[in-house]
Amino acid sequence: MERTTCLIAGGGPAGLILGLLLARAGVRVTVLEKHGDFLRDFRGDTVHASTVRLMDELGLGEAFRAIPQSKLGNLGMPAPDGSRIELGDFDALPAPYNYVAMIPQWEFLDFLVAAAGREPTFTMKMNTEVTGVLREDGRVAGVRTRDRDGVMGEIRADLTVGCDGRHSILRRESGLAVREFPVPFDTWWFRLPRFEHERGSAAELLPDFQGKEVLLTFVRPEYYQIAYFTEKGADPRLRAEGVERFRERVARLRPQYADRVDEITSMDDLHLLDVRLNRLAGDWHVAGLLMIGDAAHAMSPAGGMGINLAIQDAVAAATYLAEPLLEGRVNGHDLARVRRRRRFPTHLVQVMQRVLHRLLFAPAFAGKRSGAPKIAIYLARVPGFKRIPARMIAFGPRPEHAPPFALR
Repeated sequence: MERTTCLIAGGGPAGLILGLLLARAGVRVTVLEKHGDFLRDFRGDTVHASTVRLMDELGLGEAFRAIPQSKLGNLGMPAPDGSRIELGDFDALPAPYNYVAMIPQWEFLDFLVAAAGREPTFTMKMNTEVTGVLREDGRVAGVRTRDRDGVMGEIRADLTVGCDGRHSILRRESGLAVREFPVPFDTWWFRLPRFEHERGSAAELLPDFQGKEVLLTFVRPEYYQIAYFTEKGADPRLRAEGVERFRERVARLRPQYADRVDEITSMDDLHLLDVRLNRLAGDWHVAGLLMIGDAAHAMSPAGGMGINLAIQDAVAAATYLAEPLLEGRVNGHDLARVRRRRRFPTHLVQVMQRVLHRLLFAPAFAGKRSGAPKIAIYLARVPGFKRIPARMIAFGPRPEHAPPFALR
């Protein structure tokens, strides 16, 4: 039977950052990822300024900046009269952390695996799915696993950390209560080509509002990554209408795409995100098991804050838990410290997202307003206001620094 000190379920940004930091402390850590690679479209591809700063603190900044990437431009939104208002000014933040990097997530994850792999106490297991937990003397003592060939196994650990996302198996197994908040929309992701004459170095977010529909375009160097928003639960109706009708929707919302909507060959090209907004109602832990990231708090895409929060959770967890893990004495008090540290930023961001849902998305889907609400138009004129949303997105509330043992 395999054994490790810390077992991390989920090879996303939170799981790999936590694994890297703990390994730098000398903790024996094993990260499990159920897939054989990270090559999946339409995962969050934002690397926030707080994470860029973390890479510098870890001595990885130069290598990180060598990964092909673009920088997110200032945040704007259409006004009801068709004009554009600017709500977030990244240029006003202190350099060099005055931007959000746009990088395909699989490249960032491969980068983290390579960095962690240089630490002798780090182990990465791909094609290994967590199917349940092991319990011993009233505590979680590890996990049950299944590999791609269906072979079952067990790995015991002093601490198991759930980084396995909003549909977390470990959260379900833990019995921890979840508080759900209503969300008025779902999101369908797809790509369209960006022609040579349209290309440039800047990445942008371009929202379009029309009636009960919203189209959000992430401008990448060689393609457009597009999110189509409409009422929650509309997926069966949209798919029944067929691909021709969906192409018409896209061309109507953004006429410049009319010459390339044929690239959407079928409704299978649309990837549904069932948007959830929830968090664990009380503790983030039971004996031997801690939840962080989306497993502890699933975030709405409104504001694009989920990845940043998950990574900051991982940094706080490593900071508080490395010493107890090395000494073999991690307990409920140590695990509770992580929640206490990260509870405020989680609650604040979720409040902000619920406000965005209520002021922006819900009126749009009800056909009552297209574009920015009046309060956003007013605030955009207030001197210095644009720094606030820019800093909130770039760093988030209560950003974390690399713990001393991980600095290089």
